[in-house]
Amino acid sequence: MLILSDYHLHSSFSGDSDTPMEDMILRAIELGLERICFTEHMDFDYPVTQSAPRDFFLLNTDSYLYDLIRLREKYRGQIAVLFGIELGLQPHLAKVHAKYIKEYDFDFVIASSHLCNGEDVYLSSFYEGKSDKEAYREYFESILENIRKFTNFDVYGHLDYVVRYGRSMDRDYFYEDYSDVFEEILKLLIDKGKGIELNTRGTKYGLKELHPATKIIKRYRELGGEIITVGSDGHSSADISQGFELAGEVLKECGYRYYAVFEKRVVSFLRL
Repeated sequence: MLILSDYHLHSSFSGDSDTPMEDMILRAIELGLERICFTEHMDFDYPVTQSAPRDFFLLNTDSYLYDLIRLREKYRGQIAVLFGIELGLQPHLAKVHAKYIKEYDFDFVIASSHLCNGEDVYLSSFYEGKSDKEAYREYFESILENIRKFTNFDVYGHLDYVVRYGRSMDRDYFYEDYSDVFEEILKLLIDKGKGIELNTRGTKYGLKELHPATKIIKRYRELGGEIITVGSDGHSSADISQGFELAGEVLKECGYRYYAVFEKRVVSFLRL
């Protein structure tokens, strides 16, 4: 395996995982990983639904950090354990996000879009009354708005996350249909010195490609983008580093010879 750093992991500190942090660390050691970064969910003002009750994605960051430091020390010399966050962006929360990020010394910050115009794209209600193509475009345009409002992050996570949940998923999803908005997103990210994430969790949903699609990764490279982290988006120990061999192949196909890792918000590059 070429990629020995998993930079998108959730434990029981995230509302949608029940796996203890120590179990995740032990599995990563067993797999021979050199470093992992926990990126627990923090989504302010998340809509209350049956699947996401009130405060479901509000993280107790102090408790999370306490356990992470304790386990980092326990397994020092076996694996590096980094302190990250996956921040669910919404344009009206830019000041809230800015204040929160300044309160903690994160190693790594993923910006993600789980909501689009206040609606959870995981739910079928988001797609009612519109085609998947219309829903996907609305989602991608919302990402552009988020980046214009808030930039204190390191990479944007799973850029085409929405295709996991559309009625047709990614069967009729083609980069060319949205190339205009992706062009703006990628140029803006590069201009602000931000990276993107290659997220391998799409394989778990039966998607034909990783997140984002290969043509997006390739276009980011063509435009001069260099910062790409790799994450399994693992919510259980069985998920860790899943799809990483394919991720390495995709990166090489797109012209990359390195992937990125972060510590104390500073990027480094590791050879594939």
